[in-house]
Amino acid sequence: MNDANLHTHKKDILIIDDTADNLRVLSAILIREGYNVRKALNWQMALTACKTVLPDLILLDIMMPEIDGYEVCRRLKDWEKTQDIPVIFVSALDDVFDKVKAFQAGGVDYITKPFEFEEVLVRVQNQIALRDTRLEILHLNAELEKRVKTRTQELEETLYKLQIEMSSRRELQTKLLDIALHDSLTGLPNRVLFIRQLEKSLNRAKQDCNYQFAVLFLDCDRFKIVNDSLGHFVGDELLVAISRRIQLSLSPFDTLARFGGDEFAILLENITSIEMAIDVADRIKQKLSLAFKLSRYEVFMNASIGISWGSPSYDKPEYLLRDADTAMYRAKSLGRARYHVFDPDMHKKAIELLELENDLRRAVERQEFIIYYQPIVLLKTGKIAGFEALVRWQHPTRGLILPTDFIPAAEEMGLIYPINTWIFQTVCQQLYTWQRNTKFPQDITISINLSARLFSNHNLVSIIDNIIYQTKINPDHIELEITESVIMENSDAVKNILQELKQRKFKLVIDDFGTGYSSLSYLHSFPLNSLKIDKSFVKIMQENQENMGLVPAMIGISHSMGMRAIAEGIETPEQLAQLRSLNCDLGQGYLFSKPIKPELVLEFLDTKPKW
Repeated sequence: MNDANLHTHKKDILIIDDTADNLRVLSAILIREGYNVRKALNWQMALTACKTVLPDLILLDIMMPEIDGYEVCRRLKDWEKTQDIPVIFVSALDDVFDKVKAFQAGGVDYITKPFEFEEVLVRVQNQIALRDTRLEILHLNAELEKRVKTRTQELEETLYKLQIEMSSRRELQTKLLDIALHDSLTGLPNRVLFIRQLEKSLNRAKQDCNYQFAVLFLDCDRFKIVNDSLGHFVGDELLVAISRRIQLSLSPFDTLARFGGDEFAILLENITSIEMAIDVADRIKQKLSLAFKLSRYEVFMNASIGISWGSPSYDKPEYLLRDADTAMYRAKSLGRARYHVFDPDMHKKAIELLELENDLRRAVERQEFIIYYQPIVLLKTGKIAGFEALVRWQHPTRGLILPTDFIPAAEEMGLIYPINTWIFQTVCQQLYTWQRNTKFPQDITISINLSARLFSNHNLVSIIDNIIYQTKINPDHIELEITESVIMENSDAVKNILQELKQRKFKLVIDDFGTGYSSLSYLHSFPLNSLKIDKSFVKIMQENQENMGLVPAMIGISHSMGMRAIAEGIETPEQLAQLRSLNCDLGQGYLFSKPIKPELVLEFLDTKPKW
């Protein structure tokens, strides 16, 4: 083959891919650029194709059945005839370790799907050009004895080019590995590199009883608020500033990593006690509490930190990290801006919570919930004015579970929507049944609790409308209890929802009034009917006979705004007498009745109770 033929013959490319669509797209691109393209769906077809005509270049998919791309590449490199043919890997995988594995198997380049056509062509052209260069070198070597004097300089130049290419390839691999192990924003090690370092420390602790270490897991408490309100550019600037401040609290021997978002992990090595780890956590908290003066804003930030002691009893570094993460969440639940040291009981509770969540998902599918009804009494007459519907979970093994033990988890998991909808539907159907019975007074109302999470659903009113339509219930007989957190949002969307519910004649009640942080100035702008005084205030009232706490003020607020006051947790005749003397409108509690099953309500009403 002379030099001219070496460069001008139509280049032959073999594509090995088990996906027909990928073959069609790639071949269309390359044929249009003047290449001869052949296709193979698997290793056997590829081997046959190579035996027929040796290709100039092979494009090889990684993910294939039976024999994956790495093995195909190794077989091609083991066969003398194909070992010099450049192989470019093609895959949807964008994991750096797949890239490194590809290079180790003998690949020369790596293209990710979906394809950038220009990138495919440039890489193909580069590798074919490289192959031409290598073939030219071989060709020159074959004729070296005849043309040593005339071709020496050309050969040296070609070898120099090849060395530059190999050097740039090594640099690229080093850069790829560095990118894969570090966070692009802060330049800190990422999760992968941190776990490698943590594994080394754990192995060292298993071999050397004098070596001790600890892991800190840190999450910024208010970062999401800053990021959402000031934008991602400010958020990124803040993360860089946070990482620098944390670094200032550490020794040069410690490892700080960013795990993505606003999460950081710290490996403290060669420490002698858990107190040293606590000191580091305190230093970090102190540094983060100072104002961050960014380019355009001044921002305040704090963090919750979990601490896990590096016991050699851990089997895997991931478990140590998991426990530090669990301790961090405990710090958050205890009020944030603090640290917490992991203890094994926390892991047990985390497992219990996970089991609760799994059981809760099944409970929704199987409808394991039941509704109890607690009487609400008109204090002026002592007669029943209504009932509050209270959900219970009839767990198959743990028995009856109260809402305080599962509603927060349901809200966190997003299961509150089907649960609350089921409660609403069930209560309306029950009320419809009762109203058909002559023993049931027609003026009685039923109170239903609505989770604050429901108000983020723009379809809430239409869902309620649909249930009212199906059950043929008059909304005038339904009181909807909402928490202060709904009012606290003070958003137009929430106001509109409440206004629409009010227009449908539903009565609106603020539940557990006084336990949240709602501003009194908000109350008048919402269409509310009643305020429900939390039982904790009723209890304090009896303990402090002289001034009766905040209850008189709460009743006064209700009446001044044209609302009724409902007192919860009435347990003694003395409390009832005090509330009557304060002109409280309604009350409920164990003095009147515990929550009762629906089948006992008519029988209870038939006794015509009066207090």
